[in-house]
Amino acid sequence: MPLASKTRALVAVAVLLCLAAIAAAWYVHGGKQPIAPAPAHPGTPPSIFSELPATAPVIGYADVSNLRTLQNTPLGSVLGLAAPGPQEDREYRDFVRDTGFDYTRDLDKVAVAFWPSNLMQSAAGIGQNRVLAVADGRFDEKKIQAYALRTGKSLKDGSQTLYDVPGNPPVAFEFLSSTRILIASGQDPVSLLTIGGPTSNAAAMQGRINRVAGAQIFAVARTANLPKSFYSNFRNSPQLEQLARSVQEITMAAQPDGQNIHTVVDAQCDSIKNAIYISTLADTFRIFGRAELADPSIRRQMTKQQALFLTGLLSNASVNRDSNWVRLTFNVTPAMLGTSQPAD
Repeated sequence: MPLASKTRALVAVAVLLCLAAIAAAWYVHGGKQPIAPAPAHPGTPPSIFSELPATAPVIGYADVSNLRTLQNTPLGSVLGLAAPGPQEDREYRDFVRDTGFDYTRDLDKVAVAFWPSNLMQSAAGIGQNRVLAVADGRFDEKKIQAYALRTGKSLKDGSQTLYDVPGNPPVAFEFLSSTRILIASGQDPVSLLTIGGPTSNAAAMQGRINRVAGAQIFAVARTANLPKSFYSNFRNSPQLEQLARSVQEITMAAQPDGQNIHTVVDAQCDSIKNAIYISTLADTFRIFGRAELADPSIRRQMTKQQALFLTGLLSNASVNRDSNWVRLTFNVTPAMLGTSQPAD
């Protein structure tokens, strides 16, 4: 079954991860010693992280049960939390009927390990990357197993039963308990299921995760673990590639605040020199970006939603510096959201 129908909540998290990566272009910092700013949303990592490998370049988390307070708001719709209505695609309705699982109702928490291969890959291409996710919720094991065996097969791994389902992308999963499932997608998903586990916890990223673990949505990226192909979009611009590679660590925390989502992105860079270059690019984008968006001919090249989002982002984003760390703060608001129609 296509990715959109099986892992929509995970796609929402992945989109936030992409947003955090793109935000690296805004980073600016100064000072001589690597003093980190105060944590965005400090907390203790949820136990669900014990199932994910510490070697993953990107780790993300969403507390879906608490985010359901946004379910009937515009932001809830964007995050994929809105309850399915009559317009819901037939494939997803069939999936809910056959498996008994509706992520808007039955998913409580999800943690994701992500191996991105391309910085600018769209949400439609997320399935080409490797993803390992562990989810807590309510699952009808017999129905889900029967559904998987329609086109897939079961495999034995010691006392555990794995399910391997072909598709684009292929998916593999296993039940860790009646309320927890481990899901892998992308190239060779079965092998991904075996690299996590309780003995492969996130200790290597513990300090980074602690900075944001109190948020209902957060992500941590250690760029040293990214594949070389991640920077392939910069191959025609060596200077931009150098700047992108200068960002060593990214953390993102997003917390609902009324009908807004307050978002903080922190980045650590490797040198003041690179930070100055990035600062110049950020200032140029902030100044000329708003001017460009005021041009009707430019807006006509975007959807209305894209134009509204970019205008709101440029208007409310702020950048603060603390030594070689940079903090980008912005709110995602209902006013920034629109319908996917051509802009006026």
